[in-house]
Amino acid sequence: MSQNDQQGYGPLPRQIPYIITNEACERFSFYGMRNILTPFLISTLLLFIPLADRTSEAKHVFHTFVIGVYFFPLLGGWLSDRFFGKYNTVFWFSLIYCAGHACLALFENKLEGFYLGLFLIAFGSGGIKPLVVSFVGDQFDQTNKKRAKVVFDAFYWSINLGSFFASLLMPIFLRDYGGAVAFGIPGILMFIATMVFWMGRGKYVHVPPAEPNPDSFTRVARTALASAAPGQSRPGLTVAIIGVLGALASLAMTPSWGFVIAACTALVLLLAFGGMGTSMQLERARGKHSDEAVNGVRAVLRIFIVFALVTPFWSLFDQKASTWIVQANDMVHPTYEILGYSFSFVPAQMQALNPLLVMLLIPFNNIALFPILRALGIEPTALRRMGAGIFFSALAWIVIGTIQVIMDGGTPMSMAWQILPYLLLTMGEVLVSATGLEFAYSQAPASMKGTIMSLWYLAVTVGNLWVLILNSSVKNDTVSAYISSTGFSVMAFQMYFFAGVAALAAAVFAWYAMRYRMVDNYRVDAAPNACYGSEPVAKKA
Repeated sequence: MSQNDQQGYGPLPRQIPYIITNEACERFSFYGMRNILTPFLISTLLLFIPLADRTSEAKHVFHTFVIGVYFFPLLGGWLSDRFFGKYNTVFWFSLIYCAGHACLALFENKLEGFYLGLFLIAFGSGGIKPLVVSFVGDQFDQTNKKRAKVVFDAFYWSINLGSFFASLLMPIFLRDYGGAVAFGIPGILMFIATMVFWMGRGKYVHVPPAEPNPDSFTRVARTALASAAPGQSRPGLTVAIIGVLGALASLAMTPSWGFVIAACTALVLLLAFGGMGTSMQLERARGKHSDEAVNGVRAVLRIFIVFALVTPFWSLFDQKASTWIVQANDMVHPTYEILGYSFSFVPAQMQALNPLLVMLLIPFNNIALFPILRALGIEPTALRRMGAGIFFSALAWIVIGTIQVIMDGGTPMSMAWQILPYLLLTMGEVLVSATGLEFAYSQAPASMKGTIMSLWYLAVTVGNLWVLILNSSVKNDTVSAYISSTGFSVMAFQMYFFAGVAALAAAVFAWYAMRYRMVDNYRVDAAPNACYGSEPVAKKA
């Protein structure tokens, strides 16, 4: 083994370009349809809804779709970890994904067919979402693990390359050619992504699905909750039961809350109270399960807390494709002239700023900002970066809220004023999301990498759940009267409210980060029973 290999700087895996190319095309397809969804709903599909209610309904549909996209990773991670492996799961879910795009293009004016397409895209995209990232991590071991950060950055850069061109072009295709063409082009890119991924099948490291594990997370948790200690009660079980009762009560509210809010709230209660209860009684599982398994569950529960504190960031971030577009619709659309050609941006195109800034900020942070911080004696650890990112998102929403207040006062504002909040929000994204991918993989126990990645994406579901709940609450007469008494419009009040929640989350995150102990869960060597292409890799002694 060379000195570079011993230090973790071995050569990059040759199969990485296939995964990066696949991701760039897939992200073009996803963001191409996602970033025109809100304007398409408002301008075309939901015309039968009164104008006063149409924007609210469009936001509800959009965030419900995003909830689905980030909920189905739970299914994809489970199927991959237990049955099919990452490659097979990604490939077959990608075909479902393609079918969803076809439905959007074919049923642009039919509500049921279009919603079926959204469901298939949420199902397919969500199913592969946690696996591609962890599949990248599977291609590394201890000999080249320090190259992983560069590849994860390149991976994230490719996501934003696809997103940039999609955000810039698809609103124009929607305006000039209609929904069939605007939704059809992303479908073609998704088919290309699937074929590129398939072409690399003989070069990947294939880590096989895990065998049923008697020391799995759920079995250890169940043992901990069910075990009775002599002379002691079972407070953890009591807490878990409270969570179950709360979930049932939430589901009972489906007629008034709607299925999505009720079901997601029930899931949050089960996870939160079940996790707390397990933590309270976890030591009772020792002796019935190995110390390694019990310690692994403890590590996972600590990761859950990190994920929970990130949810307010996603509440803010995903509204750039809904609330910020709605604001931009009411702003002045400036006209620019270059080489004698005049043009103006449509509101949905402002989202192209986000991926463009990501592609600039990632190298800026790596080349300039982080080295400067290290020179000052401040190590930009993963958790420090994530906490700062949540705070930047809060700043972005303070700015966007102030813009809304000025507009509400009757002063016209150019769309160009959204550049500053986009810059702040994108800095937050780079620090939270790109870092979160690296953090989630490195902290996940080996047997649960796919599932832990799914739970990372579930944080996005919960973040969008908060948006649905707040949007629904403002329809309540008492809440509406309170907002009116503040002197703010509903939109401005919501913007400042989300900013305050994110700032509070950033403070709590910083406190927790100081107490979190990082671990290293990269493979020690080639994974046991892993395959490069179709050839099994022997485990080294």
